[in-house]
Amino acid sequence: MYSQCSTGGWILGNQIDGTQAEYVRIPYADTSLYAIPPEIDNEAATMLSDIFPTGLECGVLNGEVKPGDIVAIVGSGPVGLAALLTAQLFSPIEIVMVDLDGNRLETARSLGATKIVNSSDGKAVDRIMALTNGAGVDVAIEAVGIPATFDICQSIIAAGGRIANVGVHGKPVEFHIERLWSRNITLTTRLVDTVTTPMLLRIVQSGRLDAKKLVSHRFKLSEIMKAYDVFGNAAKERALKVVLENTIRGASEENP
Repeated sequence: MYSQCSTGGWILGNQIDGTQAEYVRIPYADTSLYAIPPEIDNEAATMLSDIFPTGLECGVLNGEVKPGDIVAIVGSGPVGLAALLTAQLFSPIEIVMVDLDGNRLETARSLGATKIVNSSDGKAVDRIMALTNGAGVDVAIEAVGIPATFDICQSIIAAGGRIANVGVHGKPVEFHIERLWSRNITLTTRLVDTVTTPMLLRIVQSGRLDAKKLVSHRFKLSEIMKAYDVFGNAAKERALKVVLENTIRGASEENP
């Protein structure tokens, strides 16, 4: 678990500032960086620095998505969409995306979601249970990090199912052990370790994963404040991932 390393771990953007600059000094660079093959687009590589390993490792792999599963991903933000794209590599029969934002749900549909559920009216659980004939889903991936979305996952999980928590929770949630104790469910949590980055690089290289699909806006590095304004009003601007372009060397950096 590289993320839990006592002398390293999650440093950039956590213990020290992030990396939106022309030049970056990387702690433990000899053991924490991956070389990008020249044929991989810079923007695609930028998406592999965070959201795709997070969606894959904390969501899809922790949730043990496998062929024939019914998967629900609660949250259609960039990490949820990354989980959607990488879950398809494991051939589930259904991927249900849940969100409050109709625009993001339509994006999810265009990226391969088989069903979309708008949760703005508070009836998402009823709809998902109806879609599964009352059985629930095999895997529920929580990709928001608030009590309401965690509760949806608890309410839709099938017997023997797996809840993979990805969202960063800033408040306590209510765990309904009284309802779930007899259901043989598994609940997982995880910080991303990026151990899947080499595999993701190969998958992008092969053409099976188009990581650039999650880039919605592009700005020059000199326009960084405008980029933050767009990202801060993501729903209004229909923003997913905002990329800053370093025009001097053609590099790209992700706007978190």
